[in-house]
Amino acid sequence: MDVLVAEDDRAVREALVRALSLEGYSVRAVGNGAKALEALRDQPADLVLLDVSMPIVDGLTVCRVLRSERNRVPILMLTARTETSDRVAGLDAGADDYVPKPFDLEELLARMRALARRSGFVDADVSDSALDQLTLADLRIDPAGRRVRRAEADIDLSKTEYELLELLVRNAGIVLDHTTIYDRIWHYDFGPDSKNLAVYIGYLRRKTEHGGRPRLIHTVRGVGYVARVDPTDAR
Repeated sequence: MDVLVAEDDRAVREALVRALSLEGYSVRAVGNGAKALEALRDQPADLVLLDVSMPIVDGLTVCRVLRSERNRVPILMLTARTETSDRVAGLDAGADDYVPKPFDLEELLARMRALARRSGFVDADVSDSALDQLTLADLRIDPAGRRVRRAEADIDLSKTEYELLELLVRNAGIVLDHTTIYDRIWHYDFGPDSKNLAVYIGYLRRKTEHGGRPRLIHTVRGVGYVARVDPTDAR
């Protein structure tokens, strides 16, 4: 895997390059957000470790620019900011996961491996059944190609939207509570007052219900969400 490290702290940046290289990653490193965007345009990466607070262009802006350009590279945010609002801001900007500083190297490596698996760098021992096409009514999900179609029309999803939809459809008929979804998708529970999950459910509904198609993602009040073929509007 080719990893781009965007970190303005020289000591942290060099330590990450050494540690990741020892783990077998191909590592490039830059010291600000402008150079990160330039590096990714020159040569795509398989994963980005992105510091939030960087000069010239900050990490949140880098995220937004990449996603606006339809660049779906997995992004793992690194930041000393610990408030829930800061985590939500990073995820809303398009990041896929979040590690607060100071971080434990083993945890960082584990989160990188998890993102790699979710992004298609699956382990060789993953069973073929895990990559079988998923269906729910006229919705089709191809996990191997990470493609989504409904009634023969392609649906363009962000990485987080895709992961959330696949989780729900793979567990069709089972109500998944908020904590379970946060843990599986973001590896962090933002708590009962967070609107982050509801925002992404809204994104998915707009995209999967385009053209007036029946709702497939339903709300179970006070619990969570379920994917099922049900004409009842359970909002």
